[in-house]
Amino acid sequence: MTAPRSSGPALAVVGATGAVGTVLLQILSQRADVWGDIRLIASARSAGRVLAVRAEATEVLALTEDAFHGLGPGDVVVFLTPAAVSARWAPVVTARGAVVVDQSAAFRADPEVPLVVPEVNAHAVRIRPRGIVAGPDCVTAAMSAALGALHAEYGLTELAVSSYQAAGAAGRAGSEALRRQLSLVAGTSLGEHPGDVRRAVGEDTGPFAAPLALNVVPWSGELCEGGWSSHELAVRAETRRILDLERLPVSVTCVQVPVVTGHSLTVRARFENPVDAAHARKILEAAPGVVLVDDPAAGEFPTPADAAGTDPAWAGRVRVSLDDPRALEFFVCADNLRKGAALNATQIAELIAGEFAYFAL
Repeated sequence: MTAPRSSGPALAVVGATGAVGTVLLQILSQRADVWGDIRLIASARSAGRVLAVRAEATEVLALTEDAFHGLGPGDVVVFLTPAAVSARWAPVVTARGAVVVDQSAAFRADPEVPLVVPEVNAHAVRIRPRGIVAGPDCVTAAMSAALGALHAEYGLTELAVSSYQAAGAAGRAGSEALRRQLSLVAGTSLGEHPGDVRRAVGEDTGPFAAPLALNVVPWSGELCEGGWSSHELAVRAETRRILDLERLPVSVTCVQVPVVTGHSLTVRARFENPVDAAHARKILEAAPGVVLVDDPAAGEFPTPADAAGTDPAWAGRVRVSLDDPRALEFFVCADNLRKGAALNATQIAELIAGEFAYFAL
């Protein structure tokens, strides 16, 4: 027999049956229970499925206006959906007075929608004229907690980033494509001839611009002016918004790698004054949402295999640039499905729930 629900605000999860939605339901079972009614919503083809939420069997509702019936002020609806779905349905929710937390790209550039990583700019949640709060792209989220802590201490003036993105960021289609490609190349000579991998995979590149198995693909998104990809420009714009540095020089290169879960980034951050690596490590050790793993002599540094399935960003390889005493270089990894999406959305939703609980006292 399950325990009765708490009397807190209602939470609706749209996209509950997707890869990120599955992780979010796990996270709800691991965190303090601040929610009353929890309802799960997905496309019509998933309606009727029964999923466990905090050990309670919950039927998935089809995404229609009826799915939001009874929601109002104080309630939260999390969208884990493509941008077009969020853009269509978020206004339906906010018209009822509930707050939307959207994890898609639909509202990330909207000046009336705060873009939030709670470890960095939780205060921004409170000012939401459209009733919507956005979470950033999973690459931006992976580095934000570490970068935000260093910025608060040193004052960031310039940023260069290369991302090494997991296949899982493209959803189940990405993970399945990588596994399929790996099985295709497993029986080949694996590199005896330069074209082995491409011939084995053929046209089956899935959501990627080129074969990902035994390969890296320096591309993510659509082509933009100057040869930049839309994903690279999005990470640049989102980082500026989250840190409230609208003129920050930012250079981003997005690379997809044959890893199922866990984004990694090399970061070169330049600050207002000279930096000290030992002090920077202390800052990262104390930073919320960051785990420091930095002892290369002992073979200790972060990898996506370490970060997968965990909540924090893992930071290491912290060192001062050889050519600039004001520049710090480091490596960071994070689970793209957890901190990159589901956990960040959950944290934002809990901030909003706490807001309404405070005013209800």
